[in-house]
Amino acid sequence: METTRLKMLKLLLLLTFTEMCAAQNDITLSVFTVTSKSMTVQWSGYTGASSYKITATPRRSPELPVFAHFSGNVVMGSIISLSPNTMYTVQIEAIDNALNVLSSAESEALTAPEVPSIEQAYSKHSDSITVEFTEVSGATSYILRAQSETGDFFSQTVVSGSPGTVVQLQPYTDYRLSVMSVNSGGPSQSSYPIKARTVVMAPKLNTTSPDNSTILVTWTPVENAVIYMLCIIREGSSSRVKLNTTDTMVTFDDLEAGITYCIKGTAWDSEGRAGEDLTVCQITRPRSPDGAFVQVMLGRSPSIVVYWVSVQGAESYLAWTTNGQNCTSLANSYCFITPMECGQNNSVSVTAYNNAGPSSPSQPTDYITYPCPPENIWVEEPEAGNCTVVWDEVPLVEFYIAFIKSDDGSETLCNTTQTTCQLSCKCGYTYLTTVFPYNQAGSSPYTRVRNYTTIPCCPQGVTIQLVSTETLEIMWTPVKGAELYETTAAQTNDVIHCNDTAPVCALSDLRCNTGYSVTVTPCSDLRGCNRTCTPHTHETAPCAPEILNLTQTNNSSYRVHFTTPNTPNTNYTIKVIGRHDTHTCQSRNGSCELTLLPCGSTYEVMAVATTTVGRSLPGYSKTLETGPCCPMYVNVTQVTQAMTNVTWSPGSGARSYITSLTSSRGYAKCHTLDTHCLMGCITCGTNYSVNLESVSSTGHKSECKYRGFSSSACCPTSMKLYRTANHSLRVSWHSLGPHTQNHTVELYGTGANYTCTAAAGSKYCDIREKTCGDVYKVVAAPMGQNGIKVSFCQPRRYSIPCPGSNAGMVISRRRRSVE
Repeated sequence: METTRLKMLKLLLLLTFTEMCAAQNDITLSVFTVTSKSMTVQWSGYTGASSYKITATPRRSPELPVFAHFSGNVVMGSIISLSPNTMYTVQIEAIDNALNVLSSAESEALTAPEVPSIEQAYSKHSDSITVEFTEVSGATSYILRAQSETGDFFSQTVVSGSPGTVVQLQPYTDYRLSVMSVNSGGPSQSSYPIKARTVVMAPKLNTTSPDNSTILVTWTPVENAVIYMLCIIREGSSSRVKLNTTDTMVTFDDLEAGITYCIKGTAWDSEGRAGEDLTVCQITRPRSPDGAFVQVMLGRSPSIVVYWVSVQGAESYLAWTTNGQNCTSLANSYCFITPMECGQNNSVSVTAYNNAGPSSPSQPTDYITYPCPPENIWVEEPEAGNCTVVWDEVPLVEFYIAFIKSDDGSETLCNTTQTTCQLSCKCGYTYLTTVFPYNQAGSSPYTRVRNYTTIPCCPQGVTIQLVSTETLEIMWTPVKGAELYETTAAQTNDVIHCNDTAPVCALSDLRCNTGYSVTVTPCSDLRGCNRTCTPHTHETAPCAPEILNLTQTNNSSYRVHFTTPNTPNTNYTIKVIGRHDTHTCQSRNGSCELTLLPCGSTYEVMAVATTTVGRSLPGYSKTLETGPCCPMYVNVTQVTQAMTNVTWSPGSGARSYITSLTSSRGYAKCHTLDTHCLMGCITCGTNYSVNLESVSSTGHKSECKYRGFSSSACCPTSMKLYRTANHSLRVSWHSLGPHTQNHTVELYGTGANYTCTAAAGSKYCDIREKTCGDVYKVVAAPMGQNGIKVSFCQPRRYSIPCPGSNAGMVISRRRRSVE
């Protein structure tokens, strides 16, 4: 049982493996080629096949299938006896030895159309043969085959139908020709071949027209040709002339001028066959143009217009002159010769041209051109105002017209057969002169223009003004014809100060207070300068005076001394300019006085001279410093009996001060930069005069006097304090100076303060004491006229015992002992 199961398993595996191999080796089929009645197919080999069977079955035909068998080692085979232009289904079957079909495949193929037959073949051109054949059903195109007899040439040409032409052949050569029909399945077999020969080449005609009635035809000999036939026909005509010849040159005479003739040439071979023909056309030369004439035209570009009568067959014309100029025309019967040369006496001829060549030239026509302009034109002026225009003589001239135009627009015309013309001319004008010569051709369209400028006129309206002390500005009205102006002054040896085109000049660096004679001379490049102009005189500004010195005449007046370098009657102005004010004085001599100059001021002093012409420059200035101002007030205050404090207000212009107090009993003096000073050496009860000097930074002094000063009364001396019999305290003293002041006494104690006043002349003062045994500070001082006591008297300290003591004891008195 197990053995049977194993055998069945092996059988299943073998069948499975066989099916796998069969699937991997399916047969394939393809059509290799077809003809009208056969088909060749190829297939892939199949493992295990002992033979192959091919069946071709028409798809839309009642015809029976066609079979073919092949052995198992064949992979390509053909089926015959098929119908032309028929679609077949082709099947292949792989068969084993037991006639079992192992695999199969199918394909479709269309057989070629029927084989056509050639009806005839002929050659009309030396490089081609035309084939006429029968057309067959189902053919979409045809293939023409051509092969040379020698076998060195073979070609196939595809045509759509009959007739067809094979090209690129050799002349007079034999070829074998056949035809095949073609559809989508492929080509049929070749038809039965026939022979045909190409014809000889056409002669290559070369034509020329030696004259307007002849055409010469030449060609090179054609190989295998025995005779040539030429046929000539006039363009636009149906008549023709034929000519047979064995030569290679023919002349056709008595032809019409300017007409195109077409010549066809054919070569014939020895068999009497006409070869390829070639037609060329040749025009005869045109006849000569007649009736040429010339017209001279003047315009922007002067030219000669040549006219002629058009001739038949002419394509272009050439007109040429005997002096070598020419012009051409294509469609018109005229042309322009430019540039036209003046003064020519020439002739012109016209020749017609076409492809054949030129005609004979026409008869020459004579002509002359307009005259040339005069080479030289000039103006002569033998005397002012009379001018003559002169020019060179010109050939071929009948008369001259001279135009003279002034730059103011006026014109003068002179018509003459001579070479001169009179002209009235004015100074300062430019004249444009030109001369036009005339003949029957007209006048020269251009001519030379000559300028002539008369001598410029003298300037008018000359004005001279002084623009600075040493410079004169001269201005004038421009004059005609002047291109340049020279300005000179006789006093400068006629040196040219200005050489300019502008109507203005400045004469600078002149001498002051001098009259100058100034001349303005107009000049032109062509005529030079007019040296006849009248001079104009003008004077320069006065010379500047110089200050010699300054002299102070009083506190506020100064006299200025200066030079007088100008002519008499020149006014001189002295001006002093300060920071805040200005003062002037005038004089015609060498001095001038300035008054009321304020103190403490610094001035710049300068002098200026004035004439009717103008003012001079200021002379070099000098500095004037007035004395410093005195202080507005001075105050003297007594500080001690022998010392005072003096104060004052600032004085304008003062840098330092010298103060002095002077009396018959002595004086005190102080020099300081301040406005106060402490002064000693003062005697009490004395009248002093107060003086002060203001001193500037440069040393200028101003003496100032003020109201006197009286020193205060002297402080009392030998002062004592003691108790009197009536038990009062008495202060006694000695007075210096006059006894005209009252005295006041003040006692300051620890227990009480006391005050008493002594009348003038009294030397003591009693005080009723309320307590005794006290220590007192005692001050005794005179009283001034204003009732104010002198404040600088020194106090003294006393000790007064109670009754029983004789006198007081002085305790302190400015470090002095007890009296």
